[in-house]
Amino acid sequence: MLAAKGLRGPSTSSRTRGRVRVRLGVLTEGVVVVGIRAVVFDWRGTLVTTLSERAWVEEALRLVGRARAVEEVLAAIGRADGVPGRLGAVGVDCGARVHREVYFSVFADAGLDGEVAEALYAVESDPGYNVFAVDVAETLAAVVARGCRVAVLSDIHFDLRPVFAAAGLGGFVDVFVLSFERGVQKPDPAIFLAAVAELGVEPGAALMVGDRASHDGAAVEVGMPTLLVPPLVDPRVRRLGLVSGVVG
Repeated sequence: MLAAKGLRGPSTSSRTRGRVRVRLGVLTEGVVVVGIRAVVFDWRGTLVTTLSERAWVEEALRLVGRARAVEEVLAAIGRADGVPGRLGAVGVDCGARVHREVYFSVFADAGLDGEVAEALYAVESDPGYNVFAVDVAETLAAVVARGCRVAVLSDIHFDLRPVFAAAGLGGFVDVFVLSFERGVQKPDPAIFLAAVAELGVEPGAALMVGDRASHDGAAVEVGMPTLLVPPLVDPRVRRLGLVSGVVG
C-alpha cells in the first residue's frame, strides 16, 4: 500500500495517459507519484529474504551439530526475550556493539552455552542467509533509468556495501544509510531525514519502499510517499515491479 499522512485518495488525483497521478495517496495499479526523484529501499524483508526465528535457530544448531535441540532453544530464547521482545526493541540496531550486547544478554538469560550463542549470532550476522529477490536488479535498473537516485536504508548492525557489490548491485546505489553507523534507527524520523538529505531531495520527492508499517511506514511522518510490500519469504516472488511503475 502507498500511505501518506492526511491523504484522502481519489480526491487528490488526476488522470493522465490512462494512469492516475497522485502526490500522496493509496496506491492502486498504474499509479504514478508526481515529482519522485529518489527511491529509498529497506533491505531485509524488502530486497532480500529474512530467516524466520525457527529457521535461524535450526541453522545455528545445524552448524554446531545439535539439531535435535531446536524446540528447547526456541522456547528458552522466547522466555528470555520477553514481551515486548528485547531482540527487536528500538535501539538494538543503533550500534554494532549494542546489538551484540543485547543478543548475548538474551542468550545468557536463556541459559545457552557459548557455542550455541556464537552460532546464533553468526547466522544473524551473515548476509549469505538473506537472498536477493529475482526482480531486484531489474527494478533498481529501471529506477535509475528514470533518473532517480537510490538509497538503501536499513536497521542493521553490519556494512551492506560489500553485500551489494558482491551481488553486482553496488553501482545502482548512491547512498547507504545504515542504523549502526548513524546511531539511530527506524521509526525515528531522523534516519529518514538523513536519507533524503544525502540524496539531495525533499522528503516529498523520495519514495520509501519497505515491508513493515511499524518501521518503514513511519516515513510518511516526514512527508515521504511510502510503498509497503509483503515481507519477502521466497526470492522467486516478483513484487518490486510496482516500484518502477510508481516512479514512471
